[in-house]
Amino acid sequence: MEILLWIRFILGTLFLLAGMLLFVVEIISVYKLDYVLDRMHAAATGDTFGIGLSLTGLMILNGLNLTTLKLLLIVVFLWCSSPVSSHLIAKLEVATHEGEDKYGEVEK
Repeated sequence: MEILLWIRFILGTLFLLAGMLLFVVEIISVYKLDYVLDRMHAAATGDTFGIGLSLTGLMILNGLNLTTLKLLLIVVFLWCSSPVSSHLIAKLEVATHEGEDKYGEVEK
């Protein structure tokens, strides 16, 4: 029984560390990339995957109870809302900068 607790602890910690590492990569990418759609992609990917990994780690560490169900509902909500909001931001960017490319004016 003791070994199962250690396995759960190690697995949950690995998920949490992977999520935090992804958040660090996301933050660096947002500051390093120049074009708004590149930054938006890095932020959306980091949010969706990083939050998923972090909350999965918390669910593993927490065990099977009502709090785990709440964390699962948060993951489902964020996986549904983050891509939709990123798509709307990208659509707005393309609509407001029509005729321009990220490297300058597009020839027609």
